[in-house]
Amino acid sequence: MIYLDSAATSFLKPRSVERAMSAALRHMTSPGRGGHSLAMQAAETVYRCRAEAAELFRVPEPERVVFTMNATHALNIAIRTLVQPGDPVVISGYEHNAVTRPLHALGAKLRVAKAPLFRPEAMAAEVRRLLPGAKAMVCTHVSNVFGYVLPIREIAGLCREAGVPLIVDASQSAGVLDVDFNAWHAAFIAMPGHKGLLGPQGTGLLLCGMDGTPLLQGGTGSQSRLQEMPAELPDRHEAGTHNVPGIAGLAAGIEYLLPRRNQVERREQALLGQLVTLLRRNDDLELFYDDAGQNQTGVLSLRSRTPDAETLARRLADRGVAVRAGLHCAPLAHESAGTLDTGTVRLSLSPFNTAQELEVAAGILRGVTR
Repeated sequence: MIYLDSAATSFLKPRSVERAMSAALRHMTSPGRGGHSLAMQAAETVYRCRAEAAELFRVPEPERVVFTMNATHALNIAIRTLVQPGDPVVISGYEHNAVTRPLHALGAKLRVAKAPLFRPEAMAAEVRRLLPGAKAMVCTHVSNVFGYVLPIREIAGLCREAGVPLIVDASQSAGVLDVDFNAWHAAFIAMPGHKGLLGPQGTGLLLCGMDGTPLLQGGTGSQSRLQEMPAELPDRHEAGTHNVPGIAGLAAGIEYLLPRRNQVERREQALLGQLVTLLRRNDDLELFYDDAGQNQTGVLSLRSRTPDAETLARRLADRGVAVRAGLHCAPLAHESAGTLDTGTVRLSLSPFNTAQELEVAAGILRGVTR
């Protein structure tokens, strides 16, 4: 199979991830639930992952790195900490349902910063206009549909100037682009472990610029006399038993990335450029691509005159090419780009894809659009 669906889940991972998870199943139990060697090894692994994530994302204190089930879990903690029913909240026009649904459930009054694809200056100007009086801003760093890199550094500066706390959804950027907790001064940054961080499903991180309100209550292995969640991070948000095999795998993914911080982005950019060159030979396709080459990660959405997106994706799957079609859990992004009625076929790359795979996939794509 040629796997071009890494924006959903990275399937191609370092072998060390599998080995770390297997070792955790054989040699570890639960941190904070005993002083024996199995529990202590688990505690050491969990702390190592926390510390390595802090290094990768420039978090000054590892305790501010909280483990979650996924980015959605992390975003819910952040949003429910900062937003009360009826609060005005600014979001970009490229947000995922993991942002919009919690805000809808809270009855927040959304101010949507609408700007065309790959126009960061227009996005920043719209954010500036909408921020006064807002209680919070939630913004994706990279659109999961189009790979559009939003001007998060500028948006973070605007939020600081306006005194509006910022939540960043780094689901598509963590492990690929520079995610700088220290420079952005965000209230929270949320991310999954199973995408660019190359870890397994069922893992996620919340980088905490503030303590936050617990979403779940339960055992933490610490301060057991208390009937409230501990005040201290990370225990405040880590109720229940940790996913130790998952965290071990996530640690291995982060360890793979740490010495390759800039290589992943360059590799994916090179592959994206090659893919676009190949697909532009196909007149049946409409590509959503930033010709400037500066505001897009290794994610490419496209449409065909015929067939429709779902049919095209199914034909590709039948021929061994894994992509994703539809609205990608982000109808707001499709509305912003004018693709809500049709959806798109999304091809998303990883640093493990090869030039040869892209040539084969482009040839298959030509065959199924005729």
